[in-house]
Amino acid sequence: MFDIVLGVAQGIHYLHQGCDMQILHFDIKPHNILLDENFNPKVSDFGLAKLYSVDDSIVSLTAARGTIGYIAPELVYKNLGGISYKADVYSFGMLLMEMVGRRKNMNAFVDRTSQIYFPSWIYDRLDQGEDMELGDVSDDEKVMVRKMIITAFWCIQLLPIDRPSMSKVLKMLEGDVELLEMPPKPFHQLPLETSMEVHGCESSVDKPSTSLDTITITSSHI
Repeated sequence: MFDIVLGVAQGIHYLHQGCDMQILHFDIKPHNILLDENFNPKVSDFGLAKLYSVDDSIVSLTAARGTIGYIAPELVYKNLGGISYKADVYSFGMLLMEMVGRRKNMNAFVDRTSQIYFPSWIYDRLDQGEDMELGDVSDDEKVMVRKMIITAFWCIQLLPIDRPSMSKVLKMLEGDVELLEMPPKPFHQLPLETSMEVHGCESSVDKPSTSLDTITITSSHI
C-alpha cells in the first residue's frame, strides 16, 4: 500500500510543479486513481482539472468543484482562504485516510458511534497513545501506517495555509516517522452537502474502472 500512496503523491506533485503550467485536479479520490497490473498508480479523470500559471499562488473558480467527502472546505466556504493547489492536498489527505483505514471516512454502520468519522476516531487514539487496531501487522508496518496517518492529518487541516505542499508531503512520507509532529485536530465535519446545494458544485461522473475503489487493501499490502 505504501508504494501506491507514494506513487499517487508523486503524480500530484508532478501536476503541481512538474509541467510548464500548474495543473490542479480538483477531484482526487479513490475512483480516480487507476492501478495497472503491477499496482502502479495513475491519476486519472481530468474532467474538473484547471490549468493555471505556475506563478499563481491563488486561483479563481466560478463554482466549487469536486466530490463530497474529498472536496477541500475552502472550495465551499470562501472565508477559509484562497483556492490553490492546497485543495488537491486536502483531497489526497482524505484519500490517504481511507486507504489506511480500509473504509470510507464517514460510515454510519459501525459498532461504536465514536468510529463513524474515521479521521476523528483515529486521531483520538493516536493522541491518547492507544492501539490503532490494525489487526495482524508487523512493527515495521505499524510505523509505516503511523507515518501515513500523521501525513494525512497535516493534509486535511481546515485552513489551506496550514497544509503542506505535495513536495513536503513526499518528504514526510519518505522521512523518519520520529521527526513528524502531530498537527492540531483538523476535523470540522462541515455540512458540505447543504452548502454545495446552495452554492452549486461541479462533480465528475463515476465511470467503471480498475481503481482503488475496486481494490480491497489488506494488511498484507501495507
